[in-house]
Amino acid sequence: MRNRGIKAAVQKVGVCVCASVLFLTGCGSTAAPNSTEPSQTKETITVVTTIGQIAEPVAFIGGDKVQVTSLMGPGVDPHLYNATQGDIKKLENADLVLYSGIHLEGNMIDIFGQIGKTKAVSAIAESIPKEKLLSDEDGQLDPHVWFDIDLWKIALATATDELKKLAPEHAEYFEGNKEKYFSQLDALKRESQEKLKQIPQEKRVLVTAHDAFGYFGRLHEMKVVGLQGLSTEDEIGISDIQSTIELLLAYKIPAVFVESSINQNSIKAVIEGAGSAGLEVKLGGELFSDAMGDAGTPEGTYIGMYRHNVETIFQALNQ
Repeated sequence: MRNRGIKAAVQKVGVCVCASVLFLTGCGSTAAPNSTEPSQTKETITVVTTIGQIAEPVAFIGGDKVQVTSLMGPGVDPHLYNATQGDIKKLENADLVLYSGIHLEGNMIDIFGQIGKTKAVSAIAESIPKEKLLSDEDGQLDPHVWFDIDLWKIALATATDELKKLAPEHAEYFEGNKEKYFSQLDALKRESQEKLKQIPQEKRVLVTAHDAFGYFGRLHEMKVVGLQGLSTEDEIGISDIQSTIELLLAYKIPAVFVESSINQNSIKAVIEGAGSAGLEVKLGGELFSDAMGDAGTPEGTYIGMYRHNVETIFQALNQ
């Protein structure tokens, strides 16, 4: 029933697209990153993304040649997100749709398939070679690739290529901005690795609400435990909580972490359970996993979000 409803919505919006395009091309607009208004000039590429981890870097790479809208804001869980009628209109009016893929936005796959018949739609994380991806014990691929900076550069390079296809006359401009941004990412990677290496080896265990930090752990040589699986649709059992408590006791881990887009109850249960067993475990702070921070804050950028996570983890575990 849900799929039929989505397809009907897409078809309904499609009837209005021609009229909307005629109206929009007759108006002027000033492009601004993360604006919620569609582009109103032929010279500006209208890009709609799902998550902020795509939107903010693409706004930098595209500069004044693009206008970027992110459907999912702070605190929004992409695993569970369902598109609204307003979202579908934004997607229909876009020149380019960028989503992460690897089943991160699982409830929107039908919509992307429909819209991809008439415009450029790209699952940028799916350009990463499969052998570089992580998977769980059931073989499900881990979609949280933005936590490996090198892998996310591959995805963002794909996004840049999509911009070049739409505006080849600006290809050199996009490439230059991409290289500037990638140099910042390289510096971020070095900075993060140097800081996290200072945490004692026996305390390099990251416990979070769901399994979103596997790539982060692999890159920074940390053991990662998520109470939920790769998707927040997965259920948390009593055995998951108990095994996590046992891990904390074995390694004497001083802190666990909540996530900005995930319910905190499971982590609180772990803290209480460890306390009952004689180990004081603190709430190390809030990490950004599937969503970034508020616009206009450092955490509202990909680099700022990543840096916040590194600093929060370092301060909590380096004790």
